[in-house]
Amino acid sequence: MKFLKLSAGAMALTAGLSGHAWAQTALTMWYHGAGNEVESQIINQIVSDFNASQSDWSVTLESFPQGAYNDSVVAGALAGSLPDILDVDGPVMPNWAWSGYMQPLQIDESVIANFLPGPKGYWDGKLYSIGLWDAAVALVTRQSYLDELGLRTPTLDQPWNAEEFQAALDAAKNSGKFDYALDLGTAWTGEWYPYAFSPFLQSFGGDIVDRSTYLTAEGALNGEAAMTFGHWWQDLFANGYAPATQDGADRDTGFANGKYAFSWNGNWAALGALSTFDDTVFLPAPDLGNGPKIGAASWQFGVSASSEHPDGASAFIQFALQDKYLADFSNGIGLIPATAAAAAMTENYKDGGPMAMFFGLTEAQALVRPVTPGYVVEAKVFEKALADIANGANVEDTLDAAVDEINADIERNGGYGH
Repeated sequence: MKFLKLSAGAMALTAGLSGHAWAQTALTMWYHGAGNEVESQIINQIVSDFNASQSDWSVTLESFPQGAYNDSVVAGALAGSLPDILDVDGPVMPNWAWSGYMQPLQIDESVIANFLPGPKGYWDGKLYSIGLWDAAVALVTRQSYLDELGLRTPTLDQPWNAEEFQAALDAAKNSGKFDYALDLGTAWTGEWYPYAFSPFLQSFGGDIVDRSTYLTAEGALNGEAAMTFGHWWQDLFANGYAPATQDGADRDTGFANGKYAFSWNGNWAALGALSTFDDTVFLPAPDLGNGPKIGAASWQFGVSASSEHPDGASAFIQFALQDKYLADFSNGIGLIPATAAAAAMTENYKDGGPMAMFFGLTEAQALVRPVTPGYVVEAKVFEKALADIANGANVEDTLDAAVDEINADIERNGGYGH
């Protein structure tokens, strides 16, 4: 009899647990961070916290290596097997939204009122994605180098102008102390080129595409400002200020080994520079004539178009936007928190922190890459053009050809919805 009572109690408990599990509708999520132990630990903690915080939804996470992630999403879209929740690289999002991979978020936008602009992913007037962090690039050097070379230390309020930046490169080159004045990171390919180098073009007054219509690159990528940029870019390599080709090891250690006076690098590498030299300083981008610019927008969360539960998927994303999680990612992998409140909770980005400069850079200088579905093609065309110019190709011919290629792609795709 005692055994039967125990069995009945166990059955009742099982029924109760089953009822709870049944009440939580299953949601699936894909993430690009496989292989990064710290990042995986943080995102798994958010999933676990969300699942425990309410009884309506239960998220299951699947992670992919970053290099294979975009292809996996495209393949999943074609096969009709996308998850409920995606993460997406900010500049890629308009293409995925236009292609029908994603749908607008269902979140209260007052929640992101205090977010930096870069993590907000808008397309066609609607919020499709939101990021927990941003990334920024700065000119990394040492205060001792600036002092030895007799250079003014630029600030956010008073960055170097074009003449001062050129004078700094000349001083470093003529000192004979360095192999090159400037490390641009040409060892890195792909998205690094439009992210890191198109801001130079934009500071000259050009762009990858005409943002007033997004229907042509004519005048933006081959106008007078762009041609001036192209010759400036080529001169950096032709005149020995920077190497046109570089291996990965040199990119990783060249500045630390004293090979370069200045390194154009991101906040993700800042901790390494700080640990190498106690007088490391991060300088804002120079103003090359049309205002100082750096890139903006990193990985963001969104909802797939095929999700049958966009309310639940959006609820998870809104849950993840808490300042404590933004701070966790920043402390864990060095990224810029999306809010000032989260930055104040971190060691590196709080006021007076060793990397607080990057938060200010993002606020003051950041410009998102062209917000258009055509960006995924335009970025590749831009990368090839800059690599060719760096290696001696004719500037005018190369930029004209890049414009023709971009315009042909826009025409083939019916203007990409613009």
